[in-house]
Amino acid sequence: MTFTKITQDILNKLIAIAGADAILSTQPAIAAYSHDETEDLVYYPEVVAKPKTIYEVAALMKLCNDLLIPVTPRGAGTGLAGGALAVNGGLMISMERFNNIIEIDEQNLQATVEPGVITEIFIDAVAEKGLLYPVDPASKGSCFIGGNVANCSGGPRVVKYGTIREYVLNMEVVLPTGEVIWTGANTLKYASGYNLTQLLIGSEGTLGIVTKIVTKLIPKPTQDALMLASFNSNEDACASVSAIFRAGVVPSALEFMERRGMEWVIEHDGINFELKNGIEAFLLIEADGNNQDVIFGDCEKINEVLEQFNCQDVLFADSSAQKEELWRIRRTMAVSVKSNSVYKEEDTVVPRAALPKLINGIKAIGSRYGFESVCYGHAGDGNLHVNIIKAGMSNDEWNNNLKAGITEIFELTVSLGGTLSGEHGIGLVQKDYMPLKYTPMHFAIWKGIKAVFDPNGILNPGKVF
Repeated sequence: MTFTKITQDILNKLIAIAGADAILSTQPAIAAYSHDETEDLVYYPEVVAKPKTIYEVAALMKLCNDLLIPVTPRGAGTGLAGGALAVNGGLMISMERFNNIIEIDEQNLQATVEPGVITEIFIDAVAEKGLLYPVDPASKGSCFIGGNVANCSGGPRVVKYGTIREYVLNMEVVLPTGEVIWTGANTLKYASGYNLTQLLIGSEGTLGIVTKIVTKLIPKPTQDALMLASFNSNEDACASVSAIFRAGVVPSALEFMERRGMEWVIEHDGINFELKNGIEAFLLIEADGNNQDVIFGDCEKINEVLEQFNCQDVLFADSSAQKEELWRIRRTMAVSVKSNSVYKEEDTVVPRAALPKLINGIKAIGSRYGFESVCYGHAGDGNLHVNIIKAGMSNDEWNNNLKAGITEIFELTVSLGGTLSGEHGIGLVQKDYMPLKYTPMHFAIWKGIKAVFDPNGILNPGKVF
């Protein structure tokens, strides 16, 4: 498709809709919007709009649809799949000014929030009322809830409480034509036609721009315990994961970390933690609830399982400060790894019992192609983040051979019953791998849905497929 370039006349129309203070058109002003957290990719939009009202979003969308101008929706820019990159130029609509928590309904355990609210701010606001919104990605201190919805983001605690799909009840959405709809109802049950709410979750800004989100909340647990288990091998650590669940315990978090990742966190963040010789992998395990005796009972069961898989040591956090320090290790691991090397990050997910085969296969593939990998992630969900490190690879090998290695990682993932992304989305950088998992019929259905929502193909073109 041939898109329309933004002329001075069109720029004037954009200003008339959103106001001069909301329109950025010079390269220095839009530089911060030319990239997200995906490697080193840079694509400049022609213009950035920062609307304040749904009426402005609708008018911007209608204008762009009428004139065939590509539109890239953007949240906080913390994405890892290139979903918020303006690969076709055009207009970028930043939702940063939609940053209000509209209502926390304590009677119905619901909240209505705008998409530009930082996730951690929302989590803290509902926690003050004794409630829990458990979707907490590692970037929760900077990412927006709207971006979480767009990418079906997760975090450590969805292993017990469920993914974001279970917490979004309804959304107000501006369609590419400028029309506004609510996707469902503010109810816990929904059996009235196709579920558009679920369709929009994870659609990566290709079907509509979300302007309000109604979330479910739950009572916040009052007690928790945190333990760090160490192992001599990745395989032993990963094998113990499914065994914990088979023992009848559902932790509120179960995170896997490789030794190399721990080393880089210690180097990068100056965290005081002793790494013992021979320890190659760690599990960070949290149990929560409202009864400390029950929690300790769960921890004892977990410990018994860990012993069956050659666990070398279990550290129980004995204070809030120590809990925070252990969680900081996990949450800063991605930043620490990225600070040390040229890298690419993949987001694999398999049934949790397949984790040992997955990580063993990843290491074998790396040996064949000459790259190193640092793996960590939400082991309780079978979700492993694979950071591929350039290390000793030449530029030629990195640029020309690496894709074949990544393809083998995804082929292995699919063969184990998994898929290409657990929570980062497909966006720009993973779309070429989609045929490894999905058939031409899948693509035909997706493209048919896209055509109904976005007949002119202007919204976030070039993403997902």
